[in-house]
Amino acid sequence: MEEVTRVWRCRHLRFAIGAQPLVLGIVNATPDSFSDGGAYDPVAHALTLVADGADLLDIGGESTRPGSQPVPIDEELRRTISVIKELVKRTSTPISIDTSKPEVARRAIDAGAAIINDVTGLRDPAMMRLARDAGAGLIVMHMQGTPATMQANPQYGDVVREVSDYLRERFRDLVAFGVDPETISPDPGIGFGKTVEQNLQLLANLDRIAVGELADRPLTLGVSRKGFISKALGRSGSADPIPNRLAGSLALACFGMAAGTANILRVHDVRETADAVKLHAELARFANERS
Repeated sequence: MEEVTRVWRCRHLRFAIGAQPLVLGIVNATPDSFSDGGAYDPVAHALTLVADGADLLDIGGESTRPGSQPVPIDEELRRTISVIKELVKRTSTPISIDTSKPEVARRAIDAGAAIINDVTGLRDPAMMRLARDAGAGLIVMHMQGTPATMQANPQYGDVVREVSDYLRERFRDLVAFGVDPETISPDPGIGFGKTVEQNLQLLANLDRIAVGELADRPLTLGVSRKGFISKALGRSGSADPIPNRLAGSLALACFGMAAGTANILRVHDVRETADAVKLHAELARFANERS
């Protein structure tokens, strides 16, 4: 299989992503994340993820788990900006801010972040202006509803087509606004306003999402530790311990890599994912040499 390289620009950085996806390590600076909220010191945990092989760090100060409520902007700033400032001093690993609030994103960029990860798809014009002016890397996600409502009976006629259409529309709108197209990474929003079956349909058809204007854009895939993994395996998502989802998380990441459609993996378990990424890249190299 011929290797495809996708360019992702993030302020002063330029990533050329081929067979080896980037590993985006999740750092939840929140007390209520579904996975690990309040379980660690964010700076220490981020540095551990760097040692484990994270290519990027994603700092979030507001949980977007199903049913979560927004936090006040001052609290989100308190949780994230000091973490970013400290990490900029202690590591050269590029930093992403996971927020839908333009002011939080602006302060994060000023503190040294290079990427904005917005679960609302940068629908706020103020976020679009910031993205354009800063030249930040962008993760533009699909979500039906809001975190508080998204799992209340999500409905689609054709989930793959509708998610793809939405992401291509957002791409066109952002580029028309003046955003550099090479800064944009689409994210199908696995687990955000989708049933178990809809999530699996999207994962099985990732090649139908990054089409048209998105064909040369790196796709971000976030499946790590999500509750639909337990449900797909016949276990109760709420009662199934988080560590039980590691094998499923890795299987889905490997599926995306093998299909050539997962270019940025947003994960909690960095060491295990980084190992899988390296082995996949080695196998891809041998396969290309054989062909």
